[in-house]
Amino acid sequence: GDVFVLDTLNSRIEWKGFKVVKTDNTSHFGTIKFESGEVTVNKGKLESGKFVADLNSLTSVDLKDDAEQLNKLNGHLKSADFFDVEKFPTASYEITKVSENTSGGDYNTVLEGNLTIKGITKPVQFNANVSVKDDIVSIATEPKDINREDFGVKFQMPIENGLIKNEINIQILVKAMEMK
Repeated sequence: GDVFVLDTLNSRIEWKGFKVVKTDNTSHFGTIKFESGEVTVNKGKLESGKFVADLNSLTSVDLKDDAEQLNKLNGHLKSADFFDVEKFPTASYEITKVSENTSGGDYNTVLEGNLTIKGITKPVQFNANVSVKDDIVSIATEPKDINREDFGVKFQMPIENGLIKNEINIQILVKAMEMK
């Protein structure tokens, strides 16, 4: 197959986490940049791929106008309470199987693969829109909830501050260019 290299400037993970408090549901959302990645295309079809996320780039977009709160949240998410980026600076997703999504809907492809966070690997399947055109591969997964506790992200706040939902919603958005 042909190898396409991830365009790290135009690829990202979008995430959303939720806090359940007595009075309202609050959420934070943001992005994580990729450090590297590549996909393999065979006869015009996506065959496999691997993406490595730089967890030091994790940031909350919803707090971008409040530097103090932004730095506080980003620091906490990167700490050992959550993703422990000092010990685990990257996370990855490796596509092991690609098949057509025959159930219809907005996503034409099913990606099966292994998600690794904090050194823990679990199988995760995404519905995705996959496009292979000329020398560009585009992948946009359907937003999907994953259980953070499955990956050792177990922090719980004191109950009076509300609970953090176990599910983190993630969406992978990738553009890759053919290696020439």
